[in-house]
Amino acid sequence: MIPDMMRAVAITAPGAADVLEVTNRPVPVAGHGQILIRVHWAGVNRPDVLQRMGVYAPPAGASDLPGLECAGTVASIGPGVTRWKVGDRVCALLPGGGYAEYALCPADHALPVPEGLTLREAAALPETAFTVWSNVVTRGGLKGGERFLVHGGSSGIGTMAIQVARALGARVWATAGSDAKCQACAALGARAVNYRDQDFVQILQEAGGADLILDMVGGSYIARNLKALADEGRLVQIAFLSGPKAEINFAQIMMRRLTVTGATLRPQSDLAKAAIAAELARDLWPLVETGAVRPLMDSSFPLAEADAAHRRMEGGDHIGKIVLRVTEE
Repeated sequence: MIPDMMRAVAITAPGAADVLEVTNRPVPVAGHGQILIRVHWAGVNRPDVLQRMGVYAPPAGASDLPGLECAGTVASIGPGVTRWKVGDRVCALLPGGGYAEYALCPADHALPVPEGLTLREAAALPETAFTVWSNVVTRGGLKGGERFLVHGGSSGIGTMAIQVARALGARVWATAGSDAKCQACAALGARAVNYRDQDFVQILQEAGGADLILDMVGGSYIARNLKALADEGRLVQIAFLSGPKAEINFAQIMMRRLTVTGATLRPQSDLAKAAIAAELARDLWPLVETGAVRPLMDSSFPLAEADAAHRRMEGGDHIGKIVLRVTEE
């Protein structure tokens, strides 16, 4: 039976991690084309931290609760939903609301839990899988044999990007800021670059230049990325941890026929996200089930300790994904 109320973690005011508070909320009701998921595990992502700080508002109509991905079981289905039934094990990209015992999601944004994965591992898949596939494969057009550089290689996005690029047959470089993080990148098949004492621009230029760069740093990295690209290379920007502004000589973009693009996932339409989900089911999920691609797990926290999970992320020492245990499996 679905209860009337549920535990959830709310953002009581913009601020530090201690503004996260466990509260009681009404259980949402699945509308047309939606499913209600009984959440067992929820992923923790950088946009959750930004939302908590008050600098990344949820889109119109989305839950004000943080949480952009989860794994659990289908608790109920709304009108018009035919592909799922109550009890199915799913992981899902959410518009928000994952830090709760129940969460709503468009039915087409959910995917079956891949064979061989626990719900804990599955909760770490959607946000990184949707982001990496849509930006590295669809937008970036990465192909086998190309040279690929990802910044923040030990993050959830980075570890997923390394594995996807390797599975496609690309040659992979990854930047990270410690020996332990570089070792994690190398273990996944990347040539690790410690940005604290190595120059990724020089290293990539000596290798012939990157055909594709996936960047979430921004700031001073933007101009350096352009220098690190091969002629006709592509730069895909997905975040700006060091700021969105830079001074760029656009003549090099013209002379070397470079492509600069970027995207954010959360504001995209439901139809766009459904299309990405269909590509993941067809092309990426088989790689997950064979073990070629797997989420790299860092740590787990109970739902009531979401503040500690945020501190772990903000501390910068994590390698891979952080998740919250919401309800017992």
